[in-house]
Amino acid sequence: MILFIKLFLAHLLGDFLLQPNSWVADKERNKGKSLYLYLHCLLHGALAWLFVFELDFGPYALLLAVVHGIIDWAKLEYQNPQNKRRWFLVDQALHLAVIIGITFLWNHDYFELEPLMQNQFWIISTAGLFLTNPSSILIKNIISIWTPENNTDDYSLQNTGNYIGILERLFVLCFILTGHFEATGFLLGAKSIFRFGDLRMARDRKLTEYVLIGTLISFGVAIGTALLCQFFLNNLAVNLLD
Repeated sequence: MILFIKLFLAHLLGDFLLQPNSWVADKERNKGKSLYLYLHCLLHGALAWLFVFELDFGPYALLLAVVHGIIDWAKLEYQNPQNKRRWFLVDQALHLAVIIGITFLWNHDYFELEPLMQNQFWIISTAGLFLTNPSSILIKNIISIWTPENNTDDYSLQNTGNYIGILERLFVLCFILTGHFEATGFLLGAKSIFRFGDLRMARDRKLTEYVLIGTLISFGVAIGTALLCQFFLNNLAVNLLD
């Protein structure tokens, strides 16, 4: 299972943190002729090979890079402004399926070969990274169909909503992993109090519902990720004790 964690972490880095907006724009403009499409795929293969750190994994890393490129090419060719949100979800689901497939093809048992603390690092790092920009982009795509037309606020600092969401999800991860699940409810309540005044003054039902569903999805993603991370950590400890 730790192989899946490593490949998923490589995917998060390659698809979200190490892919500049200029690369994305060039790929959408030039599609299969874009040089950045191939650099992006090579980056995925290199990260996967580096994280696994096994010479024999080279062909699998190459396979991962090639299939990743095919999926991205299909998305670039067939997506349009109307179905872009759907294609984003399909694209990520296919990448996840490929990672799962390669994990099954590669039969090394990392639970026995690597020390506990090192495995914990991979699991917690992947969960934490997923709850930053990848989760923000995922949530933004999910709720984009409900975005109010007048959802502009000249008095809001640039990108603060994104950073607040990232911080609250990381707090939830820390609370759950340290056994303080009740603090998650306190955090949700505190955020609701601060937002209540703004939403009441706005007197915009659509904006209120938009903020509410975004908040609930954000907390849901954070709680689900934290519980999954906790499950992997507990399973890892059990395997090492057996």
